[in-house]
Formats: sequence, structure tokens, C-alpha cells
Amino acid sequence: MQTFIMVAQLITALSILVVIHELGHFLAAKLFKIRVDKFYLFFDFLFPMPNMLKFSLFKIKKGDTEYGLGWFPMGGYVQIAGMVDENMNTEQLAQPAEPWEFRSKPAWQRMIVMLGGIIFNVALGVFIFAMMSYYYGERFTKNESIKNGVVASALAKEVGFETGDKLVSVNGKPIVHFEKAFGSDELLGDKTVYTVDRNGESKQIELPATFLSKFSENTKAEFLTPRQTFFIADLVPSANAEKAGLKVNDVILAVDTNKFVFFDEFQQLLQNKKNTKSMFTILRNTDTLRLEVAIDESGKVGFRPDTKDFAYDTIQYGFFTSLPAGWNKAVETISSQIKGWGKIFNGDIAVNKAVQGPIGIAKFYGGEWIWSRFWLFTALISLGLAFANILPIPALDGGHVVLLIIEMVTGKPISIKIQERVQTAGMIILLSLMVLIFGNDIWQLIKK
Repeated sequence: MQTFIMVAQLITALSILVVIHELGHFLAAKLFKIRVDKFYLFFDFLFPMPNMLKFSLFKIKKGDTEYGLGWFPMGGYVQIAGMVDENMNTEQLAQPAEPWEFRSKPAWQRMIVMLGGIIFNVALGVFIFAMMSYYYGERFTKNESIKNGVVASALAKEVGFETGDKLVSVNGKPIVHFEKAFGSDELLGDKTVYTVDRNGESKQIELPATFLSKFSENTKAEFLTPRQTFFIADLVPSANAEKAGLKVNDVILAVDTNKFVFFDEFQQLLQNKKNTKSMFTILRNTDTLRLEVAIDESGKVGFRPDTKDFAYDTIQYGFFTSLPAGWNKAVETISSQIKGWGKIFNGDIAVNKAVQGPIGIAKFYGGEWIWSRFWLFTALISLGLAFANILPIPALDGGHVVLLIIEMVTGKPISIKIQERVQTAGMIILLSLMVLIFGNDIWQLIKK
């Protein structure tokens, strides 16, 4: 069931992103009276090989445009008349140019058509971030209220942190809000140094040069999280906790004879008792109860914890004030992506560890459909798609833009023959990237 939910979220997100991206191209083409022959969600061929396994699951013709649903769920396209694109339809290009074709239009109009998808993906990312700010607001944990320090993951311990450390500053700047201690400037910066209070003694921890490479593959646990006591805030319907009789606001005091204080200690106990039944000691109001609870194969019983340990600063946005907030988050996201790719090109992060395929992306969405998480990752992917498409890689929008810039500088159009060769080279590059990405996804599954 969890796998189904992950796949469903991935396909839903991809559908939204592809339609929005191609709509940008479509509307820009229509603006300049360019005919659009096809508008497809997903490919009706084995991308990036346009002549293999050509068929659609659904199609309908309206006006000059055929709208359809392809069978290969890894993207989509609009087929613009008179343009060398994914379909490599050279028959039309062999005929004299018509006034309604892409190639007949001025270079600046063709540039806007090629940038339309990227612009729409950025706009979608900004809009989602803005609406999330409007609906959810923002909440930041006051660092001074984290009295019990942090829980250090395996990677955090490897670089020098310990569970119980209290964060004080990063690169000499006091940490006011816990969440802002791990922004792109800190994680993607050079020689980031954290100062922590460890049992009353000040310690400095510098992230090593190998940190980014390890952090990019450390997806199972948070790097550092605030250490907290907890109570049951919500129960997963029909899960083991609910079946055993646990209720909202219950406080778990012990598992069998093992007492604990913090949630991370409770989690570790459950990990040691997978696929077993244990006796939970529960505080309910003023009563102490004992209930037998089954622990599943992942070391969980099925509830969402919460805590009263921390104090927060909250920001509520009106509709109009949410728009600049959404823009700022989008700019920060794209800036992080630029820095991340810079680290890849410098060799600080291995490509196979930084680039996620569909399996890896589906895992980010998780096995539970949480709307806030769904929209967050969809916004991030939309901005990532915009950034990837502007890269000067043949066959991507950025590759077409480069050719148009050359044409505008030289004053001479690029020949159809050269465009076809560039497109073919781009298809080969994209096929190689797909093999790398899918292969990496499969390898990650095999080695677990």
C-alpha cells in the first residue's frame, strides 16, 4: 500500500509539472499564431527514441491540435509546427516554410516560445510556495527553547556531533531559529563550523570536505533533530497502536521493563523489538495502564508524536504578502540548486549520489499522502525542472535557446541539418543520462 501511495504521488506530481511546462510552450506558440500539432501528457513513444513503440492511450483532435495521453510516463511534449523537436519530424521541414510555422517567426518570438515552459515551471513553484505560506504560515523553533539538545544521526556522529549537543552558533553567527542552522549557505558552503555546548563545554565542529557526498546519500534519517519528550498526537487508523487501545494524549513511559525519557530512546527500543509484541506502560490522565502492542517489521506501531518542549516564532501571511514570500523561497531554492550543481562540477558530490531518478523521488514523497509534503516536493521539483531545462544541453529548452542566441548574434539562421544533428546528439546525451539515473535507482535498491 505504501508503494502504491508513493507511485501515485509521483505520477500525480509529474502530471501537474508536465502539463504546466508544456502549457507554457503551447500558450507562447499560440500568442504568436504558431500552429501546435500535438499536446501530450507523457510520451507516445519510447523517449528519447521517437520511432520506437509509438502509440497513445488516449487522443482527441480539436482544431489543429491533437491532445493525448502517452504510455511512457516520464514527461510530455508539444509538437510545434516547423520546429526540430523530440519527434524529429523532418518531412514537414523539407517543405517551404509556412507563415504559421515556428521557423517563420522572428528569433525573439521563438526565444519566448522556448522559454515558456521554464517560465511556467518557475511560476508554479512560486505559486505553490506562496499558497503554502498563506495556508500554513511559517513556524520556526526557537533554538534557546531546545533544552535537551539534539539527536545526532549516524552521519552527524561521524562528523563530530553527539546526541545531547546544544547548538550555539554557525560560522560565528548565533543560531536564533533551529531550522535556519541548516540552510544552503551552511550545507553547501566551504568550511562550515558549528559551535555546540556539550555538557557545559564549548566545542567546535567543522564539516569535512567529504560531508556533501555523504549527506546526499543519507536520506533515511534527519541529520540533526531537536531532542524531545513526547505524547501521542494522532493515531494511524487501524494500525497496531489503535488496535492495542492507545489513545490521543497518552504518554508512553516504558516498553516492557525499559524506561525512557525521549522519543529517540523510544524509537531505538522499537527498532530492537521489530516483529514482536511488547507491554507498554501508559500514563493516561492520572491513571497508569499496561497494554500489549504489536511492533511491525519497520519498528513502528502507528502514531504521530508531538511535544510541548519547544517555543516557536510563527508568521502568518495574507494572500498578497504570501506572494513575495513564495518568490523569496523560489529564489532561495534555485540558488541552492546552482550551488549544488557547482559542487557536482567541482567533484565535491558524485553525480550518482546527487541525481535522483523516479524511484528516489517517489521515496521522498513517502508512503503516506501528506498534502503539505506533497506540495512542498512538487514545488521543489518544478523549480528543479526549470533549472535543468535551462542548461545548455542539446534537445532541452536550454539547447534550443543557445542556438537562437547564436542566430541572433550572427544574424544568420541555423540550418535545419545542423539543428537535426544537435537534436540527435541531445537525444544520445539524454538516453545516457536516463541509463545512469535509472541504473543508480536500481543499484540503490539492490544493495539494500
